Amino acid sequence: MAAGFALTLAACAPGGGSAATAEPTDVSTDVASAGDVTIKLTDFWGSAEGEWVDGVIKDFEKKYPNVTVDRTSEDWGQLNSTLNLQLQDDAGPDIATANNGWASLGTLAKGGLVLNLDAYAKSYGWDSNVPTTIQRQNKFTTDFTTMGSGSWFSTPVARASLIGLYYNADKLKALGIDPPTNLDELEAAAAKAKAAGEVPFEYGSMDGSTTALLGVQALLADRDKLNDYTYDDPSVKATDVKMTEAVSTVKKWADEGYYPEAFEGIDYQTAVANFVGGQGVFRWEYTGSLGLNADQQSHFGYLQLPQAGGSTVGVGAAPGALVISAKSKHPDVAAAFLDYLMSPTAAQKAADLGLVPALAPDVTVPTTSLSLTGESAGAAALDSDDGYVPYFDWSSPTMLDTLSQNIQLVYAGKMTPDDFTAAVDADRDAFLAQQG
Repeated sequence: MAAGFALTLAACAPGGGSAATAEPTDVSTDVASAGDVTIKLTDFWGSAEGEWVDGVIKDFEKKYPNVTVDRTSEDWGQLNSTLNLQLQDDAGPDIATANNGWASLGTLAKGGLVLNLDAYAKSYGWDSNVPTTIQRQNKFTTDFTTMGSGSWFSTPVARASLIGLYYNADKLKALGIDPPTNLDELEAAAAKAKAAGEVPFEYGSMDGSTTALLGVQALLADRDKLNDYTYDDPSVKATDVKMTEAVSTVKKWADEGYYPEAFEGIDYQTAVANFVGGQGVFRWEYTGSLGLNADQQSHFGYLQLPQAGGSTVGVGAAPGALVISAKSKHPDVAAAFLDYLMSPTAAQKAADLGLVPALAPDVTVPTTSLSLTGESAGAAALDSDDGYVPYFDWSSPTMLDTLSQNIQLVYAGKMTPDDFTAAVDADRDAFLAQQG
């Protein structure tokens, strides 16, 4: 989900011309006086996520009987490839889920297809209620040269998608190992698991998976520098965000046999199935991607490991950036619904469905779910420490390919960590040069 899809509106591509961006100034938060209103929502959420948003809609409509939210769910890839066209249609959605970063949200904002939400951020207090590291994921400067500062063009929701460390609780217990509390303890646990004949990290690099790399980098790098690198600060280089050290760490794990035999030929879905099926002690993964059922959730735990200094930094974002169409006839009502999607009520509803809540420290999580308890604690720690860092591939439209392809070369011994870091800078800096 971090990668994004390049939209087909060529005139709005980063580096090209931009259309005038609508910015409401005279806004109202009085939804009840808006009259009978129907707003259209198009999103890519299915399964429990779809059940969550349906429940939030039901609660919102109960609070405001004059409002109907007409929801359409589409395949994620289909929506991202057609969203620009839908937002140009007068009959298109009022609200839609975009993907953060230049390739999706940046293109839509630069093309004038979505509203500048600054007036609503001020009216609803988003500038004070949302952690600054999450705010940055929804912002661009109005000249569209820089991501991560400037004006709001999308909003998060009261849910989080994180990269962290899952563990097989039954295996840890059998090995006599407590869940690690830092990177040193994790490496000690991996060595003990390997000595006992277990696979320390279930992993496959056939698809160029970067979860282990980015998870480790978040344990090593300065939070502010990592944010600044991704958000187009040319003075920050990949060496400043511990890229070389992170690559060296995951390569060391490969050399020490901490990954499965022939891991280079294991694809992502197989690695997930292997871990859920009982192979491996740990796995770096996106929250929710293991597809654990209610029983399995009591056998797998989740850790958002802190940095050496004690603060928690982690890769994470809301699962979708919510935008309001520039053609919406009811932007005030649409903005009220976006605010409701960030509410404690929406967060609690997420937790009740086994989804990771965010933006609400007082959410009650079922204690029977070991994994959700850990995921929720991780999100709460990132909320309180303002510790979110964005997906690193947001730093350029081609960065995911650079990371995925080159990490495979590192594992094969055909590229050094230093050369990997240099390739990362070359990709990001070329994009900044294109941006001017």
